[in-house]
Amino acid sequence: MADEVETGESTLSELELSELVELLRSLIRIKTVNPPGDEILAARYLEQVLADEGLRPTVVEPFPGRGSILARVHGDGTGGDPLLLLSHLDVVPAEPAGWTHDPFAGDLADGYVWGRGAIDMKSMVAMEVQVMRRLARATRAAGRDPASDPIPGLRRDVIFCSSADEEAGGWHGADWLVNEHPDWLKAAGALNEAGGIAMSYGGVRFYPIQVAEKGFVVYKLHVKGRWGHGSVPTPDNAAVLAAQIVARLAKPGQARLTEAMSVSLARAVPHLVAHGSGATSALLRLAARFRPGAIDAGVRRLHDPVMARTISAVIHDTVSVGIIRAGVKYNVIPGTAYIEIDCRTLPGTDEPAMRAELRRRIGEELWARLEIECEQVGPSVSAPLDGPLYPLLEQVLRDHDAAAVPLPFLAPFATDAKHLARIGVPTYGFSPLKTGRDDGLLALMHGDDERVGVEALRFGLPVLWDAVRRFCA
Repeated sequence: MADEVETGESTLSELELSELVELLRSLIRIKTVNPPGDEILAARYLEQVLADEGLRPTVVEPFPGRGSILARVHGDGTGGDPLLLLSHLDVVPAEPAGWTHDPFAGDLADGYVWGRGAIDMKSMVAMEVQVMRRLARATRAAGRDPASDPIPGLRRDVIFCSSADEEAGGWHGADWLVNEHPDWLKAAGALNEAGGIAMSYGGVRFYPIQVAEKGFVVYKLHVKGRWGHGSVPTPDNAAVLAAQIVARLAKPGQARLTEAMSVSLARAVPHLVAHGSGATSALLRLAARFRPGAIDAGVRRLHDPVMARTISAVIHDTVSVGIIRAGVKYNVIPGTAYIEIDCRTLPGTDEPAMRAELRRRIGEELWARLEIECEQVGPSVSAPLDGPLYPLLEQVLRDHDAAAVPLPFLAPFATDAKHLARIGVPTYGFSPLKTGRDDGLLALMHGDDERVGVEALRFGLPVLWDAVRRFCA
């Protein structure tokens, strides 16, 4: 062994690509839909995969069926705190009727692996496991025990953790681990989902890297009306009052640019200008000068509706109505109604500020007709752009794709980064995939026909591997 970690080339052999694909297909076939989760099934499967490489993984099941798995390989300790490879085992439900392939068959067809979790996020689980396999195999090749001996050339430990329950807040997974075993996860930084995935726009191939994510607040609104006979309509119909409230909540508030998005838009402008994307670059220049009304109007003119919705989501505190309930019988005017809403908050917006914004949108006359109950709160989180890990991630992407334009990005959704923030671990969304123009990954996450390209995986594992190697070796 040389002074560096010698675990093979950055490129991927056909044999290892096949191994990665088959691992992903096996994970998709293990049905870990949350609820109920049953992540213990996937955790036990990966326990055997890693044990076969000579590692000694730890599986925990603090709640029935809710399993998480951790494994660790060792450096010589001279490089600082470990690097954490974070992922989650659970997936959201999938209705087979809308799919071309069975969502839990793990089919390999037309150059793609199909199934729920292919993108979110069992592909990342599989790539992280392959990184651990490479490290363990290098140690065994040097005649050492990968479960206990330092890997030649590795200066930091590498921790793998794939947890339960991320799709429902992480309370049975990452939250429990942080509360009960923070030392297991303490690290200089973590690589997680939702970043490093190619996204072509205006002739430019961007790679957004998640450096921040919005917070969330879940509210239940109890609307108070008056019961009555359906033959005599009244203005106190709670269903009607609820409809008025919902209509007002649907109107967006004022746009606000966070640090991550300000940097991202400013860096994107020259590349779009160079490719002649005039309308888009004009929008981004407006954003850089921050004119909220102009930004909103410009976003609505973007030709890609998914992109437009995504940009709008990361420059607003958003409100989505999820559940409305009212009524007991067709001829009885409802005296009560319930509205459950999902609020996603920008950095700088806390729960009292979000509640005040709801009151402003709803208006005093309707606010007086309801009681508000806060059911869940998760803070926004961010990781530094000037730390040792983020610039390295950008450089790795450029080294593997000469056309890459990495950008920091604020995610509109929540991840387990929120839990790691409580123990001071900066977390970056970096699950690298080089996708095609028509892959539409934003639409595939949690959607029908979720799939990942084999060529995207061929690109992704070497990029992830290089990021780990350069940071830890």
